[in-house]
Amino acid sequence: MRSIKTILVLEGARTGAQIPEGFPCPSLTSTQAFRWLQCKVTVTQALCNPGVWLLCWGGRGCWALATFAHLHRGPQGSSSLPRQEPRPQLSAAKGLQEGVSDHLTPRSWAPRFCVQLKSSREPACLAADRAAPRRLRQAGRQAGPGAAMASSVSVKVFSFGRIGRLVLRACLQKGLKVVAINDPFIDLNYMVYMFKYDSTHGRYKGEVKAEDGKLVVDGNEISVFQCMKPSEIPWGEAGALYVVESTGVFLSVDKASTHLQGGAKRVVVSAPSPDAPMFVMGVNEDKYDPAHMTIVSNASCTTNCLAPLAKVIHDNFGIVEGLMTTVHAYTATQKTVDGPSAKAWRDGRGAHQNIIPASTGAAKAVGKVIPQLNGKLTGMAFRVPVSDVSVVDLTCRLAKPATYAEIKEAVKKAADGPMAGILGYTEDEVVSSDFIGDTRSSIFDAGAGISLNDNFVKLISWYDNEFGYSNRVADLLSHMFSKEN
Repeated sequence: MRSIKTILVLEGARTGAQIPEGFPCPSLTSTQAFRWLQCKVTVTQALCNPGVWLLCWGGRGCWALATFAHLHRGPQGSSSLPRQEPRPQLSAAKGLQEGVSDHLTPRSWAPRFCVQLKSSREPACLAADRAAPRRLRQAGRQAGPGAAMASSVSVKVFSFGRIGRLVLRACLQKGLKVVAINDPFIDLNYMVYMFKYDSTHGRYKGEVKAEDGKLVVDGNEISVFQCMKPSEIPWGEAGALYVVESTGVFLSVDKASTHLQGGAKRVVVSAPSPDAPMFVMGVNEDKYDPAHMTIVSNASCTTNCLAPLAKVIHDNFGIVEGLMTTVHAYTATQKTVDGPSAKAWRDGRGAHQNIIPASTGAAKAVGKVIPQLNGKLTGMAFRVPVSDVSVVDLTCRLAKPATYAEIKEAVKKAADGPMAGILGYTEDEVVSSDFIGDTRSSIFDAGAGISLNDNFVKLISWYDNEFGYSNRVADLLSHMFSKEN
């Protein structure tokens, strides 16, 4: 019987798995991320031929996927997973014990067979984490055009703040090549320190150092600049075709376009822009037109949470009107103790001491990415004393009557299908810290929502406002590159 070779990249060794020909195997055009058994698993490539390269890191113990079971559509659009496929023949890496589990998860690309790795030495997941970027590049060279495409995206990060540093982490995990960083207020040695240590997301497990005037992360050399003006930075010399504008200052098309003077090709603004086209992955990225768009916005973290949920609800039941409240983690713009804030007085109160009402344009921005909802949504925010993870409360009136059970079913179907990796679904008794490090944009909390009647509902969805959003910036970069090549 002929077979397809699957490569598991774990702890510096290659573990081969023979999978019978014809076994269901999806072809993924972009990196997909999953949470399974409290372990973050990143799939870098899943092509049936010539090979499948998979990595896993983080979580409590490490589970590596041997393959995936494709979600099959049954009659009337129902979903069913194949049940009787033969198990793959697994050959373990030296020094590791293996066990095979056939537990399924309710996802469109669901893990079917897994290897639980145990070792008396360092946990395999940590070893894989440390060497992940190098192996991602190897996967890109050997697994086919899909992976090679991702590694060809040359990115520059403008500002090494919270989002800038996490965008770098996301790009490294997804195999995007970051070639330059600019921050006029942070020198090279301090960059090493700030990237290595993170009070919220933990220490970076890979190698980070300064060498020959560059930031080197897992062997990736990144040029460092300290220019005040975007027009002064030689992006072209550094090979940076795509710039992530993460200062929060150069938001308009006119201001962000100064990056192009140094040789950059495209600019992604990691914040809402007053006039740049706005994109939310999973919602309207298909509207990106490389012929006419050089400056684009990735919207806000809250819009990235709200828009996928609003799209599912509107597509299935219609939204007549709605109000959104985001209970939002504090951010770097707030004060640790009471201080001056002339523009918004309440914003100057101590972030750790107060629940602070604040304005947000996130709900109105949904109308820019879903034109049918323009003028139908608005909202506000409460800044609360947590460092990361926020939650959206969408209260809306439906055009088509629906029970709460029907709403849950619609959201789950989208989370398991076309919005997998963007929209999540959980019925667990979760709290905010459970979503630190979650790469999805929006995780619907089925147990937290309520309905007054079949036309008036309150829906709840969580999001890591830092890392989830940073992953969408990286995904938008990959999407733009794919549309242009």
